[in-house]
Amino acid sequence: MSSWEARYLSILRIMTGLLFMEHGLSKLIGFPTASPAHPSTFPGGPAFFWLAALLECFGGALVAVGLFTRWVAFVLSGEMAIGYFMVHNPKNFFPLINQGDAAILYCFIFFYFFVAGGGAWSLDRLFAGPSAETVRLEA
Repeated sequence: MSSWEARYLSILRIMTGLLFMEHGLSKLIGFPTASPAHPSTFPGGPAFFWLAALLECFGGALVAVGLFTRWVAFVLSGEMAIGYFMVHNPKNFFPLINQGDAAILYCFIFFYFFVAGGGAWSLDRLFAGPSAETVRLEA
């Protein structure tokens, strides 16, 4: 199983990035469906809405391909923490009621990517070369 650990990390990273990118695309271009959030009613105003949309779309894409994984994941983890406390927590304390489950999960999964990196199938690993990744994985 340990030989597959880095591959499973990559699969989790790819799927998380694609799902997260979908949230950004929904806000930016209404694909696959328009986001229920609207810039005029978004907590923090339109600037936060567009910033969140750009981070979700392009950050999700970078995470999906595994490019600058650690730093992008760190920023996205912070975005989700801020998003949870600005959007969901004011509605109710409990995530099931305030619909903040996904924000919390994304926050901690992105933080895991910040710590663990992109895994075996990432552009980060490709650019770093096999010897750098092998040393990191064995440590």
